[in-house]
Amino acid sequence: MKTIRLRDGKEKSLLRHHPWIFESAIAKGGGDKGETVRVESASGQFLCWAAFSPESKIRARAWSFDEKQRIDAAFFVAAIARSVRARGRFDIKSDGVRLIHGESDGLPGLIVDRYGDTLVAQFTSAGVERWKTVIADALLAETGLTELYERSDASSRALEGLPEVTGWLRGEGPVELELREHQWKLALNIAEGHKTGFYLDQRDSRQLFARYAQRLQFQRALNCYCYTGGFTVAALAGGAAHVTSIDSSGVAIEKARANVALNGFDAARADFLDADVNASLRRFGAEGRTFDAIVLDPPKFAPTAAHAERAARAYKDINRLAFKLLEPGGVLFTYSCSGGISGDLFHKIVASAGCDAQVDAYILERTGAAVDHPMTVAFPEGEYLKGLVVMRK
Repeated sequence: MKTIRLRDGKEKSLLRHHPWIFESAIAKGGGDKGETVRVESASGQFLCWAAFSPESKIRARAWSFDEKQRIDAAFFVAAIARSVRARGRFDIKSDGVRLIHGESDGLPGLIVDRYGDTLVAQFTSAGVERWKTVIADALLAETGLTELYERSDASSRALEGLPEVTGWLRGEGPVELELREHQWKLALNIAEGHKTGFYLDQRDSRQLFARYAQRLQFQRALNCYCYTGGFTVAALAGGAAHVTSIDSSGVAIEKARANVALNGFDAARADFLDADVNASLRRFGAEGRTFDAIVLDPPKFAPTAAHAERAARAYKDINRLAFKLLEPGGVLFTYSCSGGISGDLFHKIVASAGCDAQVDAYILERTGAAVDHPMTVAFPEGEYLKGLVVMRK
């Protein structure tokens, strides 16, 4: 077994069971791509078993902090079983479920979503790439399914020196699927859709939006960065009189329109704009249009903390524009999925946007990713999705 030894004082995060080891923390040692290495402190104390990645700034990711643990096929079988069975104890109102959530489930770099009878997996680190065959077999054995599609096309693969890979890894079936979520249905494409095909992490927020629509009887709702219309469907399911949805992808807009039809809603209750969100918000302001509910669910503006300052300006701008379009008593559901933007910083950004718009608002809710996208005590970076529900005074 190859060994890497850390610089003096760099063992503190591992003693707290944080799974990442950065290049700058390593004094000596190494391994092949994805190889399991023994990690020791400067004094030779065992810290963990980790997967080595010679091309990534995160040079190693911990598998286990138990010196007696063997990192073999049995290890992955047990870890997958533990994660999948945990979902059976979570309160999930959907047949679209995240079964494996990377570091939070002790499997760094592995994402696995289940859409009905189909599994979709992303292998984004050298460690899980090396064990891909074992992992694929274990997933099918644990779930009893036969179809596993690979979506290893995330940009983080390049940081690990890995090429993009997509296609059927086990079995074969349709890539156009339909999932049940709460009391509605949503269509998706696992080969072409974002992430593994859909944003399962906003499941609980979509239900919350439907509840607000029902209670406050939205007349004019606006869904920005609507993608395939999850929040649009939720608003209509809650009884919103009319929803305007905006996205800069014409393909996404057509799927959003199809999802409205899939649920049997009157097409007259929804209109769709294939347009830039910022430009549309400015145009609405110039036209004097207002809304009693607005959703801002933009793409990732800050993938790392290094991008936070530029991203903060972008988040502030769209929230400022939204506040100006919001009726008194109206609600804004606003989100950041950027790992480089903390929850506290996002709150400050939204507060600053309100100040610039000369709007004060009540913070009614703080939201995050759905329960099957867990954050753990040892890995706070798992809290990537932050949301606020605010009501204009």
